[in-house]
Amino acid sequence: MNNLAMPKPASFAATNAVFVGRSIRHSLRNIESLMMAIMLPVMLMLLFTYIFGGALDPSGNYVNYVVPGIILLCAGFGSSSTAVDVATDMTNGIINRFRTMPISSISVITGHVAASLARNLLATCMVIGVALLVGFRPNATFIEWLGAIGLIILFILTFTWLFAAIGLVTGSPSAASGYGFALLFLPYLSSAFVPTNTMPSWMQGFANHQPITPVIETIRGLLMGTPVLNNGWWAVGWCVTLLIIAIGWCLLSFRRKSGK
Repeated sequence: MNNLAMPKPASFAATNAVFVGRSIRHSLRNIESLMMAIMLPVMLMLLFTYIFGGALDPSGNYVNYVVPGIILLCAGFGSSSTAVDVATDMTNGIINRFRTMPISSISVITGHVAASLARNLLATCMVIGVALLVGFRPNATFIEWLGAIGLIILFILTFTWLFAAIGLVTGSPSAASGYGFALLFLPYLSSAFVPTNTMPSWMQGFANHQPITPVIETIRGLLMGTPVLNNGWWAVGWCVTLLIIAIGWCLLSFRRKSGK
């Protein structure tokens, strides 16, 4: 009697490449969601620049202040769809199919994260392009641009893993969308749109010490030449800490739900 050979497990790199491609194809088919992730931050930037900007900064330079916050807002909106995508996969039964294959099924999550990172970088480039058209004039050197882009990528990666974790622990895509939406309020309670010292005293403590503010101040400092001070260390520290927590949360939640 011939023994049937067990199928050789696919490599980690090959598995992730397949799932990244799968998530990117899903994104291309859902063009409305991609366009909204780009158009909403752009509309907010135009709203604050042309309608509120004159009152907030009569000199007309408000666009230079607000763009770093809009960039992070764009990243947040783009990353939030990851929670819905992950929750959909966890509730429609496809994970059970993946478990029968000789693959690491956690790659379905890393695929969503990688595809979201690519989508968000595209959206961020488009937002910066529109900002330049409406008067954004950064004075950063090449090295400072690299530093700002690196921090933006780290921030997007962190928030994407956080939204992936939310998608894993919620019971449905609609619940994932609702819970994830709460994170999108953080930029409004930061220095994204106004300096924190203009806020009520009871709110300044939270606004100054939440993760978004040092990230925005670091990007603003790198692009516009304002003082970065200790914000750079706090920005990287917050992002790395939250990223480690989010990845660990995802791994534990996935194993508990999928059994693999």
